[in-house]
Amino acid sequence: MSRHTTGDRFDDDDYPAYTMGTAADMIGSTPAFLRALGDAKLIEPLRSEGGHRRYSRYQLRIASRARELVDEGTPIEAACKIIILEDQLEEALRINEELRSTDQPEQS
Repeated sequence: MSRHTTGDRFDDDDYPAYTMGTAADMIGSTPAFLRALGDAKLIEPLRSEGGHRRYSRYQLRIASRARELVDEGTPIEAACKIIILEDQLEEALRINEELRSTDQPEQS
């Protein structure tokens, strides 16, 4: 594999670059917390050929947000629902903005 191709993967937010232990350390949690997020279907890590969980930067951002909510006293199931709703709202706002920009009449 060329160096250029490898570098592109590290720039990809969806590339599963982090092992469970590294991911847990990065967000300041335990591997059990990451497994709980997987059990709640908030994030679904990819599996290596050996069956080990691998996490992307995007998944780690979601897990970090879940950790913030849980640290504030929100039950993990509720935190997962909140994050899903936040993500849906963000997507709806993005689509709405795109539609508004395409509906604007051209200025002459």
